Amino acid sequence: MSAILTEAAPLTAVIATPRNIRKTVLDNGLLVLTESMPHVRSVSMGAWIDSGSRDEAPAVNGISHFVEHMVFKGTTTRTAQQLAREVDTIGGNLDAFTGKEGICFNIKVLDTNVDPALDLLSDLVLHPTFHPEDLTKEQGVILEEIKMDEDNPDYLVHEIFTQNFWKGDALGRPILGTAKTVSSFNQAIVFDDYARRFTPRNMVFSAAGHLDHDTFVAQVAHHFDSLAAAGNAPLAKSPSPTTTPHITLKNKKSLEQVQFCLGVPAPAVNAENRYAVYLLNTMLGGGMSSRLFQSIREEKGLAYSIYSELSPFRDTGCLAVYAGASIDKTPEVLKLTLAEFARLKDEAVPDSELKRAKEQLKSNMVLGLETSSSRMSSLARQQMYFGKFFSLDDLVSQIEQVTPSDIQTLARELFRPEAIALTLLGNLGTMKVERADLAC
Repeated sequence: MSAILTEAAPLTAVIATPRNIRKTVLDNGLLVLTESMPHVRSVSMGAWIDSGSRDEAPAVNGISHFVEHMVFKGTTTRTAQQLAREVDTIGGNLDAFTGKEGICFNIKVLDTNVDPALDLLSDLVLHPTFHPEDLTKEQGVILEEIKMDEDNPDYLVHEIFTQNFWKGDALGRPILGTAKTVSSFNQAIVFDDYARRFTPRNMVFSAAGHLDHDTFVAQVAHHFDSLAAAGNAPLAKSPSPTTTPHITLKNKKSLEQVQFCLGVPAPAVNAENRYAVYLLNTMLGGGMSSRLFQSIREEKGLAYSIYSELSPFRDTGCLAVYAGASIDKTPEVLKLTLAEFARLKDEAVPDSELKRAKEQLKSNMVLGLETSSSRMSSLARQQMYFGKFFSLDDLVSQIEQVTPSDIQTLARELFRPEAIALTLLGNLGTMKVERADLAC
């Protein structure tokens, strides 16, 4: 097989049609956002709750995720089966998810089915019944989901790391909750949490696709005007957590590999240097050409899976490296990872490497806005985290301004040995790791 290799055209000057974004606040305080995309035939819409699992009390950890599940179990006018059939009848894709800082219910349909789709989405968001018998069934489902995730070593090492990284804080607790908390939920607890969160000023309704803003706002108002305003301010947020630079070794003899997470505190999602953080992560472990992938997998053959990842939140964040390796190779994988931390601190990244990372990041951002569903999500997230919207040209310009000096300065701020946290999970035997071993 042959291939013709050509230099990729840079995205330095992305020529993009200005985003046609409009916003309207309904009388009850609900914010409606739309982006018109005349060239597509789909419409994606979502009801976003601006609080998630980190805004839960310890005793009801997992309630956000539980409520997200329960709204699909039936409304005052539709059973769960009727909801499913009507979604299929209009060829829709109905989904939901819960995160640390939000809950989203969304649907994507052809532009000819906006009316029935909005009727379905608003019904399950506004009129759930939370019948006790359904609560009991769903508790069983989520308890099985918890067991399933605990059997996944990749998931488990991340959970152990996170719980110790933000020790004692809601941000460190699992989104699913625990067997103890989920088993304690009853109809009163569920209705109380629903009433507290599902208010107009704690919600954003976003849509993108082949639609007209004024027409769509009128349709949303028809359904959501019945949602009474609750107070004059959004729901209070949980306070900023502190991080714990821990070393946690967890024995699990059934595992063939040792899984590890090595992480440091990182800037919040809206930090001014966020594009430098994105680029540093891209170069460190964000793709096949990244330093960790090339050094540890391609050159040394020590691991199949190794990558770095960012978890930014409204007031804090984490940059972590994940890898899985055999017990005899784990010390070297850890050593090489720390060596890459040190190299980013001690040496300015080459212009060619930074340019490659910029092209990768810009491409991901541009390609990530090609569908109506991604635009719908982008609208809500930018509103909740920034209160404004960025054009592609804005994003590209910010990325292009990052210099090798910016990356080196950031690396020196992030990769401090005393701030590093480490979790090892596997058949560890007598393996030990001391704080001195994390020098970089």
